[in-house]
Formats: sequence, structure tokens, C-alpha cells
Amino acid sequence: VQLVESGGGLVQAGGSLRLSCAASGRTFSRSTMGWFRQQASGKEREFVASFAWFGGKTAYADSVKGRFTVSRDNAQNTLYLQMDNLKPEDTAVYYCAGRSSAVVATRPSEYGYWGQGTQVTVSS
Repeated sequence: VQLVESGGGLVQAGGSLRLSCAASGRTFSRSTMGWFRQQASGKEREFVASFAWFGGKTAYADSVKGRFTVSRDNAQNTLYLQMDNLKPEDTAVYYCAGRSSAVVATRPSEYGYWGQGTQVTVSS
């Protein structure tokens, strides 16, 4: 199983980026996938957003609500994170994650599959 993120980069505050996560090796169309970020080496990986197949439910961290949108294309086995109105505090390595269960999950320990991460840097 492989999850590959793309779309990270350097952007000015107020700008937008769209992250993609392409899954291969298994389908996550009936599972939950999510985005996490790690803002500095040694800091805990924190929840950003998730998309659950069960009920099509989404969940967001309070810090990104209203600015980030998670979506998925099951046919392409791909998860997206649209990030608008970016702030310097959004700077982090963003990770895509997948799990076998179909319900919402917000803790890193609930996910068994991880990508390698993509760097997002927001300048002020």
C-alpha cells in the first residue's frame, strides 16, 4: 500500500494550495482517509481533516474550519485538501493517512497507512 502526497510548496499568507494524495495497492473507497500535519520536528502530528466513507462525513480541526476543504475522488482513489486563506501558522509537513474502518477518526493512532509527507510553507 502506498500513499503519495503532492501539491505542497511555498505560498504567501492569504494564498491557496491544493494537496493531493494518490493511493495505490488497495482501495480506500469504503474507508476513512485523513490529513495530518507536523509543524516541527519532535512535535506531535496533529489532525487537520478527514473524510469518512460511512455517511460521507467530514471532520476538521478548529484551526482550519472555514479555510480548508477535504474531498475525495473514489474512482481515482485520491484524497484532496483545498487550503485557502493560508496563514504562517499553517506551515508544516502535511501527511495523508488511511485506515480500514469507514467511520470518522481524528487520532494518528487510528490510521495504519501513511504517506511520506509534503512540505507547506506560508510566508508572512
